[in-house]
This record gives sequence, C-alpha cells and structure tokens, in this order.
Amino acid sequence: MHTLIKGGTVVTAEGERRADVLVSGEQVAAVGERIDAPSGTKVIDAGGAYVMPGGIDPHVHMELPFMGTVSVDDFLSGTACAAAGGTTMIIDFVIPAPQQSLLEAYRIWRERARKATADYSFHMAVTWWGPQVFEEMETLCREHGVNSFKHFMAYKNAIMVDDATLIASFGRARDLGAICMVHAENGDLVFRMQQETFERGIHGPEGHPISRPPEVEGEAANRACQIAGVVGVPLYVVHTSCRQAMEAIARAKLAGHRVFGESLVQHLVIDDAVYRAKDWRHAAHHVMSPPFRAPDHQQALWGGLQGGTIEVIGTDHCTFRTNQKAMGKDDFRKIPNGTGGLEERMSVLWHHGVRTGRITPSEFVAATSANAARIFNIHPRKGTIAPGSDADIVVWDPAAHRTLGAAAHHSRNDFSIFDGMHVTGAAAVTMSRGAVLWQNGTLSPVEGRGRYIERPCFTDYARSQTVRNTHCAPTPVERQEFVP
Repeated sequence: MHTLIKGGTVVTAEGERRADVLVSGEQVAAVGERIDAPSGTKVIDAGGAYVMPGGIDPHVHMELPFMGTVSVDDFLSGTACAAAGGTTMIIDFVIPAPQQSLLEAYRIWRERARKATADYSFHMAVTWWGPQVFEEMETLCREHGVNSFKHFMAYKNAIMVDDATLIASFGRARDLGAICMVHAENGDLVFRMQQETFERGIHGPEGHPISRPPEVEGEAANRACQIAGVVGVPLYVVHTSCRQAMEAIARAKLAGHRVFGESLVQHLVIDDAVYRAKDWRHAAHHVMSPPFRAPDHQQALWGGLQGGTIEVIGTDHCTFRTNQKAMGKDDFRKIPNGTGGLEERMSVLWHHGVRTGRITPSEFVAATSANAARIFNIHPRKGTIAPGSDADIVVWDPAAHRTLGAAAHHSRNDFSIFDGMHVTGAAAVTMSRGAVLWQNGTLSPVEGRGRYIERPCFTDYARSQTVRNTHCAPTPVERQEFVP
C-alpha cells in the first residue's frame, strides 16, 4: 500500500522545505520534489499545509489507579484523542505500588495497553528500593526496552521516595545506560503545608496552590539536579511549572550536567486565577501537581522554551470526571490530581507559540516530537520524516480554526480546561505507521493497532549504531565513577 502526501511543506526539527512524501506500508519511502508514485497510490493533497512528524507526548497516564479512583481515559480513548490532535505516540508510566515487583506492574500495564490504536511505550517508576528492584531494572532495560526510570519526590505516605532511594536508583540507572526522571516537589514540605492550610480553614481547591508554592518545586528540582550531577546520570525533570525549577535546570546545564526540562502546554497558557473561580467544579478540574502558577511564571517558561532550558512540551494527560473530583468536595487534599490536554496540545502550542512568533515551525516540531524521540532514544525511527522512519505523519493546516472544549474533544472526560479557547492551527490528517486515523474531522481508531515501542539503553544503542546519538548518549568522559 502506497500513499503520496503531495504539495506540502515538510517540517522537521532541522528545517523546512517544499517536498512530497511517499509512504510505503508503515514507513516513509522517499522525501523529495515531484515524486513519481507507483500506480494505484493513494494521494493526499497537502497544498498550503505543513507535513510534520506526528507528535510524541512523553508524559501521559492512561487508566491510572490514583488517589482512590482510576483516570477515565484508557489506552484506546487516549491514543484516539491524541491522533485527533496530531499526536501519534505516547509514553505512559508504569507505577508499581511500594514493595510490588516492577516486572509484575510492567505486565499489568502492557495488558492494559493492548487496546491502543497508536504506538506507545513506558517509563518505569521506582517507588521503593531493594535487591529485587536493582535486578529488575536491568531486566526491564535489557529485555523490555525500558530506558527511563521515574521518581516521585512528592505524594508522601504513598509513592514518594527519599534521597537514599534516589541515589541508589540513579546510580543503577547510570550503570545501565538509562535516564532518570523526577517529579520535583518537596513532598515533606507539601505534606506539612497541606495540613497547615486545611487547619486554617481553607478546604476548597484554592488551598491546592497555597500548599504547593513554587519554592517547594524549585528546591526539589535543584536537589535532583545536584544529586544527578554527582552520580553522573542524565536527568529529565517532568512538568516544570515555575521559574525556580527552571532556573535549577539552567544552572545544572551550565555546570555541564546532562539535564532535560519538560513543561506542560497547560502551564504555558493557564494561570492560578482558575483556583479562585466561584464555581467549585471549574476550580477542582484544574487541580493538578504542580499547580498552575501566577502569570510571571508563564513568561519565564516561554523564555525557557525559546532558550533551550525547556526541550519538551507534554501534557501529563490524566483525566478525572466531575464525580471523581468531587471526592475532595470538602478537602482539597482528596481531589484527584490531573487534567487533560493530549488532543489540544499541538493546536494550543501552535496558536500561542508559532503564530505569535515565540517559536518557529521547526522549534515546534522539536518541542512536540523530535526532542522526545532523541532523549528517549527512538530517533530517527520516530520524530522525523526521512526514508526508513515510521510513517507517523501529521498534515497540519495552519489556517484551521477550532474552539476547544468538552463538547468537541474525543476524551472521555466531561470537562476541558481549555473550554472556550479559540485556536488557529490543527491536524487535517494524522497517520500512524501509514494508517490514517484522523482526516477531515473524522476519527477512525482501530483497537489494538498500536504497537509497543522498545527504547534501547544508551550503551546498547551506542554499540549498535555507526553514528552515536550524541544528543543524549553519555560518553565515557561524562560518566563518573560512583561508590554507593
């Protein structure tokens, strides 16, 4: 089966040019001007449009058991709504319970993901430490293509890990050639501030940002960066929401440490005024961690994206319906943390980033696709349009107008934090490994078509490649000896 995407402007992280794209089966066969396609080839007219790599969102949570409930989007609805927005791959998180086998949790998440319509992969959370975790980290790397390990520095008395676990896990990941990730908030301080805020009589959603100020995120981000620098392991800081955390990442980069910053599209365009809404439902649906910040932090994050401190824009897509949020009706500490954004991410970033001149189309591709592919070691299979790459492609209409909201999205959630936002720029066609999942406003998901994507550790990748991925692979000079 051949498809010719004809007459568009091909955009990658490296630049843009007018070119046709020939897809053969599941891969890109050729990129060039006036390609002669075989007879019987399906033609997609991309005149006036951009042809870009499908988005990669490296931070999502599908059907996640959390805070006494389960997020409502599963791997089918999640990957389907992703495709409607131009995203063709997600990376979810396997989160074992403390003392649970990492491999057992991995098998549970793999089973849940069998219904996905687009490609997916997994990060593994380290929620406890012991000889079993030490051994299973290697099994996950070598046999299951997991090259990233997440650590929660928050959620005390649940999945939060202490510094001793961070140090041990960071050292193990370094020796395996994996990358570490952190949710950076000082969990002990948050726990105390939550108690104090509640005791002051602040029980509604407005208590959420009060109990998690920027300083608790900045402190934890700085601590994680410094520990990773001493251990000598690459670090990825998820959902950076404030100036203090971003500055910690910038300092680590200037010191020569391999640190990557991720922010969420929500944090770029929504501020903390949402928690002061008179409608409890509206305020509660914005409860996520870290919380939305004051407008000056948004400006700092845009600067970080423009300057390279922030490389990736994700969503932390984790959706809970109103009846689930109501679990915390009288206590903000019990409101399930999470918002949506997987379907809206690319349109919102295009409208507020590219159309305003803050970033270029190539920088847009880098932030939504290419950088994640490089950091997590699946480039050039993903994150670019080149012969041999997977045909994960979005034909992007820069003039398309959308009004965002729950009535228009394909998520199972009954609320959208982007409700009423008007944006220009949207996916006209989304292809996942050569199959059209979204075209002209019609979503055509195929349950189970998504494929699990293994991501090799950087040491294995370096041995198997003629040219090293120098963007993210540690070199012998950069790696330090670590004695536990």
